[in-house]
Amino acid sequence: MGISDRVAAILERMLEEEGGMLVIRRNDFAAKVGCVPSQINYVISSRFTPERGYLVESRRGGSGYVRIIRRKICADEYLMHFFCAIGDEIDARSAAAYIDNLDGAGFISRRERKLMLIAISAAADDESRANLMRRLVLAVMKENK
Repeated sequence: MGISDRVAAILERMLEEEGGMLVIRRNDFAAKVGCVPSQINYVISSRFTPERGYLVESRRGGSGYVRIIRRKICADEYLMHFFCAIGDEIDARSAAAYIDNLDGAGFISRRERKLMLIAISAAADDESRANLMRRLVLAVMKENK
């Protein structure tokens, strides 16, 4: 397990123990896990995003902190955010990340995930892929009604 995975797992566990809200001091936490503070920044900015249901507040300086809050959002809000975030073009890697997030959030099954990944890999270009992704997300939205 790499350092980023380990840091993310520790933060997730701490969030669970603290009931969905966690406040850490970046430097202290980095020293505790044995990495540099910038690694903590990277993990938080890449894995604790609004798309994944987190709010992050940060204050820099000597008494700085990072507050991570796991947001409980309804399915409609979550899926609408996905739909809007896709935009007019999306590359295959980003589309796959969206599909993985849908799977991780429990909106699609493993089988549906595999089918969606096959479909987006067959898209001719980023614009076609974005159109396909929007249609797939709409289908998921209709299923969740």
